[in-house]
Amino acid sequence: MSQQETPGIPSAQQTTELAARILDVVEQAVVGKRHTLELVLATVLAGGHVLLEDNPGLGKTLAARSLAQTLGLDFSRAQFTPDLLPADLTGSFIYDQGEGHFEFRPGPLFTGLLLADEINRTPPKTQAALLEAMQERQVTIEGQTFPLPKPFHVIATANPVEYEGTYPLPEAQLDRFLARVSFGYPTEDEEADVLTRRMTRRREELSLAPVTDAAGLLRMQAAVEQVVVDPSVVQYCVRLAAATREHPQTLIGASPRGSLGLMLVGRGLAVVRGRDFVTPEDVKAVSGPVLAHRITLKPELWMSGATTSGVVRSVLDSVPTPATAGA
Repeated sequence: MSQQETPGIPSAQQTTELAARILDVVEQAVVGKRHTLELVLATVLAGGHVLLEDNPGLGKTLAARSLAQTLGLDFSRAQFTPDLLPADLTGSFIYDQGEGHFEFRPGPLFTGLLLADEINRTPPKTQAALLEAMQERQVTIEGQTFPLPKPFHVIATANPVEYEGTYPLPEAQLDRFLARVSFGYPTEDEEADVLTRRMTRRREELSLAPVTDAAGLLRMQAAVEQVVVDPSVVQYCVRLAAATREHPQTLIGASPRGSLGLMLVGRGLAVVRGRDFVTPEDVKAVSGPVLAHRITLKPELWMSGATTSGVVRSVLDSVPTPATAGA
């Protein structure tokens, strides 16, 4: 049965059109970052979580809130601080004196999209509580397991330049994020557009209309699962990940989760860009966000200016691109 004939699952074209409307609405708030927003949306459509690593003031929080509004998801924000406890995220049992029993009060994890703001400012114990929920889509409190809503996605932010008083995520925990992206500084024209839009609306807050809802997002994710991946593209994903392990600058390369991430986010990006099949160019476009945070450089290179993104670019240059039929 083809994707178009599968009951309840929209076609690739319908999903592409809906994704385009989502991005158009989000761009009302986040100016000039269409390519990065495509990567974020592709990761969400692939069912994954996103780490936004960038300097302060570049729209990370705004992008997460705008995406939640446009997708019609419940939205929670947790400001990560050194004194944040795991129970502050998961919730806890509170004794109800009137009823004479303990009642569970859910925390901000019980939402559709959670913004984990400055995730590297909270201790490892609290980070682990979040990352466990990201992986298992459930939390266990006092021996009881509580499933999280579906869909459930985390967009975490981190400041890459301030290290004092922070707790950097270990590589094994970074691996839980399907993609890591950065917005970067806007151009002069884009920055002027931000100021002009602020004057035009005459207020600080910006409310965006929902384009879909939680059930609609689940249907879009089901449509992405129907996207065709040619065996040559599958091998390309495997070879790219394997090449990071053999690169002379790497101590630890990308695990098989990296090659899987290339395929998953590549499928999401293919749909966002209007196709029901993945091309090598889709894989190349997502390789930096998917692979760079899964690579550990050799310690002697830390002060040399070498970067994991540079390793990914080198791997893309060295691994032959397959020729595929395009359908």
